[in-house]
Amino acid sequence: MLKEFAKGHRSIVYISRRNIVKTEKPSSKAINRINNEAHWLSILNEHNIGPKLIKKDSGSITIKFVKGSRITEWLKTNSKKNIKNVLIKILNQCRTLDKLHVNKYELTNPYKHIIINKTNPVMIDFERCRYSVNPKNLTQFCQFITSLKISKVLESKGIILNKEKLKLLLRMYKHEQNDKIFDKIIRLLH
Repeated sequence: MLKEFAKGHRSIVYISRRNIVKTEKPSSKAINRINNEAHWLSILNEHNIGPKLIKKDSGSITIKFVKGSRITEWLKTNSKKNIKNVLIKILNQCRTLDKLHVNKYELTNPYKHIIINKTNPVMIDFERCRYSVNPKNLTQFCQFITSLKISKVLESKGIILNKEKLKLLLRMYKHEQNDKIFDKIIRLLH
């Protein structure tokens, strides 16, 4: 039995036991968003990104329900070690998205788009996802972790990012997205 779980701008989300069923919102002007999400999840699941796509029907998708906390709340209640590990996992997912030339969007403020299950981050909501020659997932997520609100939370946990060095590395990454620059960005968290 399906029970309404949430309403977004483009979809209505229902929950049943262990799964989520997303349907297109009739009043939405966005076209084909559910099919778009199914397309990208089928690709990204192969790279362990996103909730597991179980099935796609006409106008709806069924995906595995992700238990956990939204990233902002999770950061406030966890240890320095757990936070660093999770941030590195998210940065690696962002790097994979960038390598695949997939722009997720919503990573500048992903408070509703990343769920943490224990220490496993899962990105959700791929409705707006699209192919891009110059994807910005890594840079967008770094903007989030260096924002005033989040950097204060991180500092309270003893994680102090060198924002100037990070900005310089992100500028370099923007022009040449490679593993060498990415590794330097990851090292800022160690």
